[in-house]
Amino acid sequence: MNLVPEPLRGYQRSWLARDIIAGLTLSAVAIPEVMGYTSIAGTPIVTGLYTIIFPTLIFALLGSSRLLVVGADSATAAVLAAGLTGLGIAGVTPGSPDWLAFAALTALVCGGLLIVARLLRLGFIGDFLSASVLIGFLTGVGIQVLSGQIPDLLGIPKGKGGWFEQQWHWITSLSSISPGTFAFGLATIVIIQLFKRFIPVVPGAIVAVVLLTSISALADAGAHGVAVVGAVQGGFPPIGLPSGLSWSDVSKVLPTALSCSVLIIAQSAATSRSFAFKHGDAVDINRDIVGLSGASLAAGLSGTFVVNGSPTKTQILDEQKGHTQLANLTMAAVVLLFTLFFTGLLADMPKAVLAGIVFLIGVSLIDLPGLQRLWRRRRNEFVVALITAVTVFAVGVEQGIILAVVLSLLDLVRRQYTPGDFVIGQNQAGEPTYLPALPGTQSLPGLVVFRYDAELFYANANRFADQLESIISAAPDPVRWVALDCGAIDDIDYSAGVTLANLVNYTRARHARFVLVRPDTRLLATLRAYGTLDAIGEDNIFPTLADAFHAYRAGSSLAGDDSAPGPEQS
Repeated sequence: MNLVPEPLRGYQRSWLARDIIAGLTLSAVAIPEVMGYTSIAGTPIVTGLYTIIFPTLIFALLGSSRLLVVGADSATAAVLAAGLTGLGIAGVTPGSPDWLAFAALTALVCGGLLIVARLLRLGFIGDFLSASVLIGFLTGVGIQVLSGQIPDLLGIPKGKGGWFEQQWHWITSLSSISPGTFAFGLATIVIIQLFKRFIPVVPGAIVAVVLLTSISALADAGAHGVAVVGAVQGGFPPIGLPSGLSWSDVSKVLPTALSCSVLIIAQSAATSRSFAFKHGDAVDINRDIVGLSGASLAAGLSGTFVVNGSPTKTQILDEQKGHTQLANLTMAAVVLLFTLFFTGLLADMPKAVLAGIVFLIGVSLIDLPGLQRLWRRRRNEFVVALITAVTVFAVGVEQGIILAVVLSLLDLVRRQYTPGDFVIGQNQAGEPTYLPALPGTQSLPGLVVFRYDAELFYANANRFADQLESIISAAPDPVRWVALDCGAIDDIDYSAGVTLANLVNYTRARHARFVLVRPDTRLLATLRAYGTLDAIGEDNIFPTLADAFHAYRAGSSLAGDDSAPGPEQS
């Protein structure tokens, strides 16, 4: 039995130094980043550090991805905060012990749901959020995240109510800006952007934290109206179930945990797959779900909130030439040491510094290039992305996830309901030509070869039949052959099988022959089980388009007809 974790199998000694350096660099980026995510999740700062200790360790042992970095994430943190706020339970307020207990419980339930997803092999769920929907969703999260940091950047109280009310509150409170707070927040943004622009190998966030926290301590900024983090209780992560909760509380966090689970599968699968393909590695999404479920359970049992695969931190690890999860284990070890011995250094850190870090994280989530590409190339999908984004920041993140799933499924149904359909002809060289399937189009005089680029099922069967009937009835010449190109039809449900049998009867009533072209063995077996193949006839099956055209021409020649060599359209 091989006890070596899958991501570490085949490890080469030459990778060791690079993995350790990559892990050290990653920890310098991840420490301020995950502390910033706690302002989104509404949990104590130290809980952000906890998300990249045991959850990272468990994923490294159980997952399959060599590079995927697991830890706190802005999107899942926003979903968590929105869900817990929606509970409306007295005492469950951001930063309170009860809030943290419910956050940990959500992580445990999320881990359980991911286990169920793995047992049912539901890794494909990640494929049901289209790229346009994900662009819109993450853009909406980015707008919500960055706008939520503006009050802390300005040093003014946060407003109540919905998103628009909160924005109006800070806009009308600009006269109350704290100059010192704003200076620290602005300096954070400038430092990070300058390092990103001119010295990208140095993590600007860690430079901003160290430099501005030192300035704050020397100037005693906390005594001059600048809000600081204050004492941070470090130490080893607490191990155990969240206290003060019961089994009845599981149902309260179930919707939030379900939303997080869908997002985790979708985002982590996309990240893991993209980096695996880049390096020629195998992809095992279901195995990654095992690692992600273990990571969420570890988060819930170590006093922190739900974790996710991080595209930004994974990109950093890849840029630093990390090879395996050993780099992530190095990061976890560094963070554990920091949590045990150095959290006291954070006491004088201005809250505006964290707000500046998170503000830029929100900016990075707004995918303007992706939206521009959709606008230029696919306007209808741009509208879908825009609707999703507005729903996320204006209505709620959970509602945005529900809408994202619904829109993705509706898009899938739309594509199956209205696929491409063509009438296929042949040019002088005998190569197939494709014309839009419009009434009056035919392949040859008396021949219609119809291609429908989708599987046939109950929802699109009648549209398929209506389309083919309109082509047959409007053909310039009396139709003697109707050929269905099955190259894109792998399966057919019973309702569509009945519709197809009716089409066979329709063509025969018009004294025409109905044939199948390029059906695979699975489709033939299904049609045989329905009895539809008996109605069509085994002799009316052709393996290629060329065979069907040749057979039709041969039959037409015997009948004394001079068929034209190419497609015709009235």
